Amino acid sequence: MFMKKIFINGILAGIILTIISYGGLYLSIRFFPFLFEEYNNPLFHSDGSRDVLFYSHTFIISFALSWFWENLKTIFRGNFLFRGIQFGCTYTLVGVVPILWITFASMDVTLLMVGSWLLYAFIQSIIAGMFFAKRNP
Repeated sequence: MFMKKIFINGILAGIILTIISYGGLYLSIRFFPFLFEEYNNPLFHSDGSRDVLFYSHTFIISFALSWFWENLKTIFRGNFLFRGIQFGCTYTLVGVVPILWITFASMDVTLLMVGSWLLYAFIQSIIAGMFFAKRNP
């Protein structure tokens, strides 16, 4: 039952995050085109063979966040909105900041790119946290 709950919530959160991510990408390109000009870098050019990995990232993160929520939900207090924000802050500080730190330190990416990735991950984790708090308090 434990794994089934994690799996189902992960799938549902993945669907939500996919829709929001692609909507956010469209809006970001439209309103912040200068940010996406930075991706004209050989570092980001792919032969297309691994594109499915990129497009499935919302499901991978949703399964991880679902497991994280199931194991730590009792430490978050308040209504679903506040619990979602607490969850997002916790995951972002523990899981995202360290990987972005090493990415920035070791790859030719700009601070603006890393900042946008940080914001994106933070928003994703808050949305997932609010979903989990509503569906699985």
